[in-house]
Parts: sequence; structure tokens; C-alpha cells
Amino acid sequence: MKIPYFTALWLGGALLASAETKPAQAKPAAASAPAAAATQQAPNQLAPNQQAFLNLPQERREQFVKHLQEASRLFRDRRIFETLGELDQADLIFKDSPETLNLRGSCYVEFRSFDKAMEAFRAAEKLSPGNPSVLFNISEVLFVTRQWKQADEALGQVLKLLPKQRDNSFARLIEFKILLCKLRLNQKDQAKALADKYDYLEDDSPYYYYAHAALAYEEHNTLKAEEWQGIANRVFRDPSVTAPWQDTMVEYGYVKGFYGEE
Repeated sequence: MKIPYFTALWLGGALLASAETKPAQAKPAAASAPAAAATQQAPNQLAPNQQAFLNLPQERREQFVKHLQEASRLFRDRRIFETLGELDQADLIFKDSPETLNLRGSCYVEFRSFDKAMEAFRAAEKLSPGNPSVLFNISEVLFVTRQWKQADEALGQVLKLLPKQRDNSFARLIEFKILLCKLRLNQKDQAKALADKYDYLEDDSPYYYYAHAALAYEEHNTLKAEEWQGIANRVFRDPSVTAPWQDTMVEYGYVKGFYGEE
């Protein structure tokens, strides 16, 4: 499952803010690293873990950020064991970080150890309530473990928390996952309404094509579903654009994975 890649991107933005003490640009807002978050709040608004981080010597805080930056880089390169090693080093400096817990959970997802992943994500959520990055990862575990009702509710919560921005591709991917949940919950009228929510002429994401591909799969029209996906591939020529959508189809069970498993 490759969706936690979004987490790595968000963490990268948070780490940049932490290291340079300025907000990340053009990235969805994740929980900022404790130092960055603390500098943006009045002292009486600091969470206990943020205050504890600020109480560390500056050298230790900088070391923590370096380990977290390196962990994020390694995760993007799919070097999962090395990522965990860097997270262990960061934890030796400061343990109550939602960033390390969130990234550690994403590593467990790569191993498909979903129980351990959820435990890490829930711990991160307690430290950073309302964090879209953490909540998305929780909803993603619910999705891939086929807990459709809970996933539907969790994805809807994430969608409400996302900031309004010009690039809406991530929000559209979440809406696509919600549509798939509706199909499994036998709410087909709602799913069809979601499929027609955006016109392909006004939306710059693969949503329209994959939504209709999903409906075709539901009607057991595999040829039509593959045709919709083929159109998406021709419109969006960069495979990295359609990859998360194709991964979602694999996770859902419509498309077989590289090794044949659903």
C-alpha cells in the first residue's frame, strides 16, 4: 500500500518548518514538529509535549529534527528498516512526538502490520488531535482492513479538515475512497451521485474517470472499467498522478496487484 507517501510529504513540510522556523509552502498542513508548533502558539496554549520539547537544550532539539528529517527521506525511498532506525534515534531524544509516531505507523503499514500501525496512529492522534495527516492514516488502515462504515466516517472527517487550496487532487482521492465505501455499504445511489459530482472539464484530477470505472466494476463490466482507466492514463500521462488511484483500486479489490493478490 503506497498511500502513506502523502504522510512523508506532509512530514517533509513540517520538518522544513521546524528546521527553518518558517511555514512550509504549498503542502497540506500536518502536525508541525514540536518546536515549530510551539513557536506559533502562546505559552499558555502549548500542549504538554510541546512544552516538554521546548524545555530540551537547543542542540538536542536540532538533533531530533535531523533524525526526523532523515527518517522522512528514507521513508520516501522505501528504506523502511533504516527509517525505523532513525525514528529510534529520535525517540531517544524525545518520545512524545506525533511526527515520529505517525511515520512509525506508516512503516508498519508497509509491513502490513495494521494492528501495530493503528496503535501508533492512535497514539499520535492523542498528541495531535485533529491532525489531517494522522487522521488520514487512521482512515486508510480502516479502508484497507475493510471496515467500511468506520472508514467512511473517518474519511469524511479528514475531508472537512483539509485546507482549501488550488491543488485539490488529494481531496478528490479521499472523496473517491468515500465513494467506494458507499458501494460496499450498499448505498449505491449516493455513490452514483458522488461519481457525477464533478465534471471532467472542470476538475483537474483523475476522479471522474476512476469513479466511473468503479461503477462499471460494480456492474461487472470489466471492459468498460478498463476503458475508463485507460482514458485516465491518456489524459494524465504522468504515471505518478494516477498511481494513488490505481493503488486504491488494488486495495479495494477491483484490480489485482503486481503479484496477483487483491
